[in-house]
Formats: sequence, C-alpha cells, structure tokens
Amino acid sequence: MNLPFRGLITPLATPLALSPHPEPSLDAPALERLIEHIIAGGVHGIFLLGSTGEFPSLGREMRQEIIRRTCTQVHGRIPVLVNIADTAISATLRLADTAVEAGADAIVLAPPYYFEPSQDDLLRYLEHIKNCLSLPLFLYNIPSLTKSSWEPETVRRAADFPNVVGLKDSTGDLNYLDKTVALLHDRPDFGILIGPEEILLEGMKRGAIGGVCGGSNLNPKLFVALYDAIVRGDWKQAEALQESVQHMNRALYHIGYKGSSYLRGIKAALALAGLCRPEPAPPFAPFSDAEYAQLEEGYRSCAPQS
Repeated sequence: MNLPFRGLITPLATPLALSPHPEPSLDAPALERLIEHIIAGGVHGIFLLGSTGEFPSLGREMRQEIIRRTCTQVHGRIPVLVNIADTAISATLRLADTAVEAGADAIVLAPPYYFEPSQDDLLRYLEHIKNCLSLPLFLYNIPSLTKSSWEPETVRRAADFPNVVGLKDSTGDLNYLDKTVALLHDRPDFGILIGPEEILLEGMKRGAIGGVCGGSNLNPKLFVALYDAIVRGDWKQAEALQESVQHMNRALYHIGYKGSSYLRGIKAALALAGLCRPEPAPPFAPFSDAEYAQLEEGYRSCAPQS
C-alpha cells in the first residue's frame, strides 16, 4: 500500500443470513458477491468493520471470519483496512493479530468506547497498542458513536508515532478538518480520509485526500467518478456528481428511526440491488412494509445504471 493512502474506499457492509438464533450469522456467498461488485466498480480500497459494517453488533468470532474471508477473496487486488476497535485492549490486539495473519494492508483504530478517556489516556492507549503492531495504522475519529475524539492536537502528536499514517475523519465537522489539516501541513506523508459522503467534495477541497463512503457499497462507480473528478479539478462535473450523492442520501438514509435509518437504508438498498439480504444486526430490525415501500420509491430514483 503506497503512502499516503489516497482514493475512494468502501466501508464494507456486512451481509447477514437468516438465522433461527438471536445472534446473527454471516452470509458468506453474499459477502463474496458484494466484494466483487465494489472491486468491479473501481474502488481503491476496502475498509472492514466500520459503522457501515455494524462491527459493535457482531461477535468477535464473526469479525475474525469477515477479516479472513475478505482478505482471502481480495487477494491483494486492492488494499484492505481493518478496524480493530473494541472496549478491551486484549480484544483489539486479537483483531490486529487476525488482520496481520489474514494479509490485511492496514489497521484502523477508534477510541475505546463506553468510558470517556482523556486525550492523554488516548495517547497512552495508542502507545501500548503501537508497540504490538506491524501494520500501518489509521486513527478513526467518530465521536458521535465513541463519546471520545482524537482532537487535532492529539492527531498531530500521534502522527509522530511509528506506523501511524493517517486519519479517517467521520465527524462531518469541517472546522475540525481545517484545524487538523493545518497542524499536519509539514507531514505530506500523513493522509486524511473523509467519512461522510455528503461532504466528500468540500472535504477534499480542504485537504483530505480521499473518502470512505458507505454509498459506494451500492454504487461504487458513482463515487469513484466523483473522486476522479475532484482529483483532476473538474469542478463542474464534481459538483454534479456530488449532487447525485446528496440525492442518494436523501432517498435512502432518512427513513424511520434516525438512530438506525442509515444502516437499515443501505442494507435495504443492497437487497433491492440483489447483493445481500436487508436485515441489519440486532438490536435493529428491517424496515416495516410501509418503510420498505418508501425505500423502494427512493431506490428507483437513484439505482445504479447497469
């Protein structure tokens, strides 16, 4: 994996099979189908076990299975990044070991969630972890779900640690991005990737060098085309493609309960595309019939063209 790592990365959704048990089970054929779909769409990398991948709702054995299956299937065609975040450092290190053994290209680390560590706590935590790692490491900032943030000054300090090579910024806060970019002006080898797809264009204008966009599970070609237009400075084309992304966002991600509308929306859209089943992992349930009908209407307005 060349550094700084740039491009359009898909945070892979986790296809689940129908199961008679309360715990979810992996739909391995659908996982294979989804991986081939996004690689054919031209994405530059895969990010495993992020929010779109529903990692907090998956048992550690299933997370390890996803890592192994994905790395085996991708087989070096594009880089695979693996989120190793967990509440316990022992579990985080086991996931890191699995990623190394499976052949992943990098690991990604969010702050441990539930408790709320200080910035000094986070740096000490990172110090413990980096000494046990052999892969490049990206910080993962998503304070809306972890309660803790890698603050810009902490990111700058962490960038001096060996193997810490980038940041996935899922805050959606352009002021945070501006400050972080400014603090890292002397580190062109450190890459910042934007999470929220609705600000990919603006984020890259401000110094991000790529995006990790959930909608690319469904329509990878759209997101790769947007990234390419931004890179070549074709702002008219980029603005038109960004508006297509905004339309997808409005059509698919805002149906039903706000806390699960994105996950249920992307899963249902992938089901309509024939890529996987619509069920999210518990505690979330699939859409009701009325919600699904609303999703179908939105999907028809933004479905990928074959």
